[in-house]
Amino acid sequence: MPLLVQKYGGTSVGSKARIEAVADKVIAYKEQGNDMVVVVSAMSGETNRLVALAQEINPNPAGRELDVLLSTGEQVTIALLTMALHKRGYAAKSYTGIQASIITDSTHNKARIKSIDREKIQSDLDSGNIVVVAGFQGVDEQSNITTLGRGGSDTTGVALAAVLNADECQIFTDVDGVYTTDPRVVPEARRLKTITYEEMLEMASLGSRVLQIRAVEFAQKYKVPLRVLSSFEEGEGTLITTDDEADEIMEQALISGIAFNRDEAQLTINGVADTPGIAYQILGPISDANIEVDMILQNVSADGTTDFTFTVHRNDYETALASLKNTAKQLEAREVSGNNRIVKVSIVGVGMRSHAGTASRMFKLLANEGINILMISTSEIKVSVVVDEKYLELAVRALHDGFDLKSEN
Repeated sequence: MPLLVQKYGGTSVGSKARIEAVADKVIAYKEQGNDMVVVVSAMSGETNRLVALAQEINPNPAGRELDVLLSTGEQVTIALLTMALHKRGYAAKSYTGIQASIITDSTHNKARIKSIDREKIQSDLDSGNIVVVAGFQGVDEQSNITTLGRGGSDTTGVALAAVLNADECQIFTDVDGVYTTDPRVVPEARRLKTITYEEMLEMASLGSRVLQIRAVEFAQKYKVPLRVLSSFEEGEGTLITTDDEADEIMEQALISGIAFNRDEAQLTINGVADTPGIAYQILGPISDANIEVDMILQNVSADGTTDFTFTVHRNDYETALASLKNTAKQLEAREVSGNNRIVKVSIVGVGMRSHAGTASRMFKLLANEGINILMISTSEIKVSVVVDEKYLELAVRALHDGFDLKSEN
């Protein structure tokens, strides 16, 4: 019998009515002859409520105790969904992360899954039960409750699909698939039937928030077919799969989508010595402040000094700027400047591997709109540019039209 692992996010189980609707949807799949494992998140807003409650008690709660608190959100959902299935006459059993033996490391609030014991779940499936599992949570080897970080329910679903050898892992959310870009920016954006793991990873890392990056990494590692579907309307969604399985479609597509990130800030230090180790001297203190650097650009001037520019998350801008100014004094730099009104726009597609001139075509499309490029970063299947914030929507629309993404490839 085919096995499906389905994951339903917070908006999908956000009310009593939504939980009842999920129960009906799960039963429909069960009646089609599938074994069913269902992973659920906490009800919409519940995790935020619990975090706020914790901070009212203690502004800096211990990670272990915060995990104990946050794990209760999913426990409510699994119990209510299982009750709804029982009411409809179906055998079902709920599992917390501990009961499902989802073993993680001991990094509280952002733990990683190490192993899952499949025996209990498989036994219940063999007995005809629908198994309902709490997402986002597990237990370490010292029996401490752990949580996987925001979006961790996606990872729970994919990990269960991998260990149970599921035929497909289906992620039900408030969108009906992965689009060529955000439909709120480009109304003509098209839902993709198929996208590769590699492209999805790039899209997720570059600003697309449809799936958690860790979940896609897990799916790619264990070759779990992953499908994004809507909880609110019927449709085939988007299948995320291997390059080989998507070859026939992807070979014709130059790029698959456009991602963008509004949360960017740029910092520049001018006139530092062009000597070995200068990059470390500049970025070392930034790293010590636990700030992640994204794009980097270094230019050597005619006078033998160098200008060094990099981007960070906009939330880290003030801290990074203060650190850079301190470094500038030590290095006797000429100037430090910053800009927290920039965005990153990226084109993504495995078709770039076999098509030359993609980057220049992108640059021409932006130039035609009078959009100045501040920084450029490339990989085998993506090109990213930094532009002024005011040009974001114009840039995305120009690229979407210029690469004809509204048409079926």
